[in-house]
Amino acid sequence: MNLFWYDWAGYIGVALVLLAFFLLQERKLEGSGLVYQSMNILGAIGVMLSLGFGNFNLSAFIMQVAWLLIGSYGIVRGVKRRRETRELP
Repeated sequence: MNLFWYDWAGYIGVALVLLAFFLLQERKLEGSGLVYQSMNILGAIGVMLSLGFGNFNLSAFIMQVAWLLIGSYGIVRGVKRRRETRELP
C-alpha cells in the first residue's frame, strides 16, 4: 500500500477533527475556543487536500468546506467577543 503526502494529510486531518471533538466531550477544550476551532479548520484542510489530490468525493468535499467555514465563523465571532469584552468600561 503506497501512501502519498495527501493521504497522510487526510489521515492527520481526520485525527485532528476527532481529537478536537473528543477533547470537547472531555471538557478539555471549549467549543468557542481558538484551539478547538483551529483543530477543526486544520483537520478540514487536511481532508480537503486528500480529496483534491487523491480520489475526489464531492459530498465529502462539501462537508469539509462547510466545516472550514463554520470553524472560521467561530474564530471571527470569538475575536469580536473578546474585543467587545476588552472595550467595556
